[in-house]
Amino acid sequence: MILVTGANGALGALVAGQLAGRCDTVLGTRDPARTATALPVRRIDFDDEDSLAWGFAGVDVLLMISAGFGEDDTVLARHGAAIDAAEKAGVGQVVYTSLTAAGDHLPYALPHRWTERRLRESGMDWTVLRNGLYAELLGALATPSPDGRITAPLGTGALAAVARADLAEAAAKVVVNATAHVGKTYELVGERAVSGAQLAAAHGPHISYAPTTLAEARAVIAASAVEPFQVPMLVGTYSAIAAGMLADTGGDLRELLGRAPICPLSAAVAA
Repeated sequence: MILVTGANGALGALVAGQLAGRCDTVLGTRDPARTATALPVRRIDFDDEDSLAWGFAGVDVLLMISAGFGEDDTVLARHGAAIDAAEKAGVGQVVYTSLTAAGDHLPYALPHRWTERRLRESGMDWTVLRNGLYAELLGALATPSPDGRITAPLGTGALAAVARADLAEAAAKVVVNATAHVGKTYELVGERAVSGAQLAAAHGPHISYAPTTLAEARAVIAASAVEPFQVPMLVGTYSAIAAGMLADTGGDLRELLGRAPICPLSAAVAA
């Protein structure tokens, strides 16, 4: 049996769509009542050990979608609890959605690397999907203003962005043939690096690229409704893109998909 955690999340819902109709798949989510699917659903809450003990029973392959929204200690506790429970339940293999190696410069990299190490040290088989940053995230971080400007502080940097749908399809392909991927780590970054200027051009001639500074962006973010821990996360993401640390293309995405990835510019503009 395959179990997918985070089935109500943006990535998890897409994976669930890829696996719809299978008789060996169960979805896991904190709120089963909000899950519109024909697949069976179990309550899986990484903050509730009882839900994990029951929810992982009978699972052969666990697609563990990162619970990365939180402070590092919160995420470490959630991932640690999930892996502990998977071991106790006798899960055979964990497929984990991690962060691209280039993302080591990002403020939220540590929980991913810790989780990868914890899986390697476990008694379970494992596969790591090191996902690049979503093209949809780039679109959200660099949305044109009402006066027709993209002011995100991306400098002259670029991002090897990936359409979320491609990452969901790749994850689904791995879990349905999990034994072929035991012990493997895949780098799933885009094949084209997208800059702020290119994103503006993709929106049309009425949109210009006029990046602000990181300090100006920090002030705007801090004054918004985000959680305190999100301020360094967002500013750090801008900084890493601007410095060119996330521009390397290539990786294993095309091989896993068996086709060319979706154009990241199209996905970013549509976000």
